[in-house]
Amino acid sequence: MSTPVASAKPSNPTAGIVWMLITTLCFVMVNVLVKYVGTGLPVLESAFLRFLLGLVFLIPALGAVRQVQFTRRIWKLTFGRALFHSLAMSCWFYAMTRIPMGEVTSLNFMNPIYITIGAVLLFGERIALPRISALIVAFLGGLVILRPGFREVDPGHLAMVVSAMAFAGSYLIANRLVKELPPAVVVFLMSVTVPIVIAPFALLHWETPTLHELVLLFLTAAFATLGHYTMTRAFAAAPQSVVQPVVFVQLIWSVSFGYALFGEAIDPFVILGGAMIIGAISFITWREARKKAS
Repeated sequence: MSTPVASAKPSNPTAGIVWMLITTLCFVMVNVLVKYVGTGLPVLESAFLRFLLGLVFLIPALGAVRQVQFTRRIWKLTFGRALFHSLAMSCWFYAMTRIPMGEVTSLNFMNPIYITIGAVLLFGERIALPRISALIVAFLGGLVILRPGFREVDPGHLAMVVSAMAFAGSYLIANRLVKELPPAVVVFLMSVTVPIVIAPFALLHWETPTLHELVLLFLTAAFATLGHYTMTRAFAAAPQSVVQPVVFVQLIWSVSFGYALFGEAIDPFVILGGAMIIGAISFITWREARKKAS
């Protein structure tokens, strides 16, 4: 919703940072809960149930959905996004069963970088040298995390790379949809169509979930929904250039929870690589904010 400049709320960096800190904790709790589900259920079934159980949180959006006139273009974009998002979620669930939480989080930080590259390749967006330099730094950060040739690259690492790329494709399509639909409707459509896409594959290897697994997956959906809400509040309270660097705290949460709850080793290369990626993203965000302000 656009607001006249004269009545715009003043920036509140403290509130923005607090909301983003809550966001990082919510998203790490999603990782923790998925880790607890682990290999108890097939990956595709877990992803399917996460979205299915989360449909209850979409009830407030029904009013906005009823007011939309859906065109063939909207449906094509929606199901195209569902394909990308289904692939991303499935690979992410798989990665969580294979590699430490800190590595999952760090490799997921590459998502905005893939979005930038996709926007250049698919939509012809222009990119200046400073932004290219930031992309190179982020790419090197990814190599620091993976360290190919210096250690064995697990299939979970490759799955997480594919996941981040697929999430980028999903968000690029979402960026097109929000120009035609209210954000709440875009979220609603994604949350409804993803389980439709995953369902046939989930049913192929269906295992009856326990009550404990259903509760964990329901809480996963709850924390994911809350995280998106608090992230929206963070961006509403302060410029993205202020709150974006706070995302790095998510890596600290991930490494700490992984060590305390699952006995995962603290890898300094993962922290260094994650810092390089977040630094590059923060630079791009800050530079874009300066361009808009000038």
